Amino acid sequence: MNGIIYDARRIRAYEGMMSLGEYAGREEKWLSRLWEDLLGDEGLMKEWMYYLDHHSFLDEEKFSGYGLTDIYVWQMDRYNLIREIGKNPRSCNKESMVLGAFRSMLDMKADPETYIRRLTDRPGADQL
Repeated sequence: MNGIIYDARRIRAYEGMMSLGEYAGREEKWLSRLWEDLLGDEGLMKEWMYYLDHHSFLDEEKFSGYGLTDIYVWQMDRYNLIREIGKNPRSCNKESMVLGAFRSMLDMKADPETYIRRLTDRPGADQL
């Protein structure tokens, strides 16, 4: 079996993403794209594996000073602003927001100007 490298951690990470994504109501196509992009980013893959083990962010990976927790909190604030309820009801799926934080971090690395502007602008509800 020379030349075959088997990394069970990646298989477990993939299965974890698909399971979490199903629970969060994410489409398989969306999850597959997220997985493909994570494969190309060792730092975020490490963060993903940590999240699966601990259900919290390692927050070691930063881009322009922002970590996954920053993006997650930004998403939560935006969700609350749009719905103007100030609470996080059952319809606010935390696992979906976790997956979204990973997607946003990958997208921010690809297009920093757009995503940093989104994180720093604080529009009112009439501007969303």
